[in-house]
Amino acid sequence: MKRVVVTGIGMITALGLDKESSFKAICEGKTGVKKITSFDVSEFPVKIAAEITDFDPLTVVDGKEVKKLGRFIQLGIKACKEAMSDADIREFDPHSFGVSSAAGIGGLPNIEANSNILLERGVKRISPFFIPSALVNMLGGIVSIEHGLNGPNLSSVTACAAGTHAISQAAKCIMLGQASHMLVVGAESTICGVGIGGFAAMKALSTRNDDPKSASRPFDAERDGFVMGEGAGALVLEDYESAVARGAKIYAELVGFGESGDAYHITSPTLEGPLSAMRQAVKMAGGVKIDYVNAHGTSTPVNDKNETAALKALFGVDCPPVTSTKGQTGHCLGAAGAIEAVISIMAMRDGIIPPTINQTTPDADCDLDYVPNVARKAEIKAVMSNSFGFGGTNGSVIFKKMD
Repeated sequence: MKRVVVTGIGMITALGLDKESSFKAICEGKTGVKKITSFDVSEFPVKIAAEITDFDPLTVVDGKEVKKLGRFIQLGIKACKEAMSDADIREFDPHSFGVSSAAGIGGLPNIEANSNILLERGVKRISPFFIPSALVNMLGGIVSIEHGLNGPNLSSVTACAAGTHAISQAAKCIMLGQASHMLVVGAESTICGVGIGGFAAMKALSTRNDDPKSASRPFDAERDGFVMGEGAGALVLEDYESAVARGAKIYAELVGFGESGDAYHITSPTLEGPLSAMRQAVKMAGGVKIDYVNAHGTSTPVNDKNETAALKALFGVDCPPVTSTKGQTGHCLGAAGAIEAVISIMAMRDGIIPPTINQTTPDADCDLDYVPNVARKAEIKAVMSNSFGFGGTNGSVIFKKMD
């Protein structure tokens, strides 16, 4: 099968509107978590999120198009523009260049808004752009139009594993010869009343409203839930031979991926599901030594304990440093896997392991090296990135530095 490499990356988070500013802030241990300002949260039990407050959609789309596109699509377009520019592909066969997109929920704010319109103003006032703005796969559709990509157009909607699954789905297309290039994008924006209210009703979110900067604390004994984030990550995957032939800058090779299902519970994880995905990725990578794991690490009591146990079962006493960057970016749901893949690749590029922030109180069930609070310089030749989602859907990918 064909080898798959990464030749372009892009990212937008609550910490920065591009990959470099976001990654710098992540490594500095900063957080984008703050009080929500996009809607009135006075009556909500959760009032905080990692909200992007300085993004202007007019920087990526024409004014008349803004109302047609859900915010998650706007963020995805931004990340894709950066990744495509970074890849610097001057000429390509459009029928051999595809898109693999991902979101966990998609246009939830527009679903909320148009539901309110229906109830308050009647059916005739529903926007004709409502459905296209809300569909998850419209992210890939819009991006394919933007860049003229006629190859496979796929969409992963697997909750918080979607971004990682979009990467493996794109890789399969290249490995099997269905495409020479694939643009991967994961985007999410669900910071709205029904989004925050729904996850709060599940008791999944942190309620540290008075201390937002410390609210997301993966693997810490005092963690009390995740903090919602929004953003997008994008990667250009390319056939290795194509990349070499055009003299492309190659960030990494995708050498392993794994996918599994828990078949257990709609929200609670098992150890075997995540462990299976990671084992598949390691087996496919052919014994590559992992130097750093970017964990799913949500800051929920159950996930962090379970992921720690799965990592210990996989690596034993030789477990590499493990960090979760969700303390900085919030949990971006379906976009998380794509964003964290970009972070992992940049960590390998720069030889630095981003910290797990807000690590203050040890947890006996979470006893790995989580690189607490301060980034660490390290030689990183291979990284693993994990994503696990509601419904028991799991994904793991491994990137290796080119020799």
